[in-house]
Amino acid sequence: MLFSDYSDNKPIISFEIFPPKTEKGFDNLQFELSLLSTLAPDFITVTYGAMGTTRERTLDIASLIQNHFGIESACHLTCVGATKKELDSMLQKIYDAGVRNIVALRGDPPEGESNFIPPEDGFAYGNQLVEHIRNFEKSIGKQNHFGVAVAGYPEKHIEASEFDMDLANLKRKVDAGADVIFTQLFFNNDYYFDFVRKVREIGITVPVVPGIMPILSAKQIKRITSMCGTTIPDALREKLDTAADDDNKARDIGIEQCIEQSRELLSSGVPGIHFYVLNKSTHMIRIMEALSGDLQKLR
Repeated sequence: MLFSDYSDNKPIISFEIFPPKTEKGFDNLQFELSLLSTLAPDFITVTYGAMGTTRERTLDIASLIQNHFGIESACHLTCVGATKKELDSMLQKIYDAGVRNIVALRGDPPEGESNFIPPEDGFAYGNQLVEHIRNFEKSIGKQNHFGVAVAGYPEKHIEASEFDMDLANLKRKVDAGADVIFTQLFFNNDYYFDFVRKVREIGITVPVVPGIMPILSAKQIKRITSMCGTTIPDALREKLDTAADDDNKARDIGIEQCIEQSRELLSSGVPGIHFYVLNKSTHMIRIMEALSGDLQKLR
């Protein structure tokens, strides 16, 4: 499927993974993918590492998902550390590998830096990258070959001074040719519903897919949310505080939270759910088993 294939007929379920840094990690990921594939997601996206350091491994894993496990895949592509020529080279490799979907992101500043500095002869904003992808398609005579997804932020991007500014940036990305929006993680569905309302008010009509991150560790999720500006509801934080360093307890709390949150979203008619699975399968097996009845009714 292409990202442009989202419809009102059924919710699309997708997973996101990241490339490991070591060969042992890669072996572990292949094992986890063998289990995640049994859950039959509609597609799996593969992220970049910091500064685009895993761009080749990203494509290798996306190809593995598609050609070995038989699941549609998507490559992340960012502006970080890449010239226009290098982006064209990567787009050609993605095209040659038969991967049809791209998650186009500006990317985060390198660790230790607060401001994003665009590379020389590169891009500073996500909308520029989306436009470049569409121009690349035209240059090889394959218009609309790629499905293109971009990121949206229900609680505002942490670098944006105002919500309206963030929404304007999102509209530029969609107007440049994005097919779908995947949201940043959130734990209170009211943020998502309010975000969709605001997005529609400014004329964005593409699907807005909620991004959900099941909790695996109290410390880990507190660190992640502090970096991206996501709010942990007080009731959930209190539960996580009781888990402390007990990751098994935190995982059980996270699974319960994810199931409850996902059920409300599915019942509201979302176009799909994009799960940030953190390269693990055990919790996703439990979550998808719990949601199987909900999904069967909707499909």
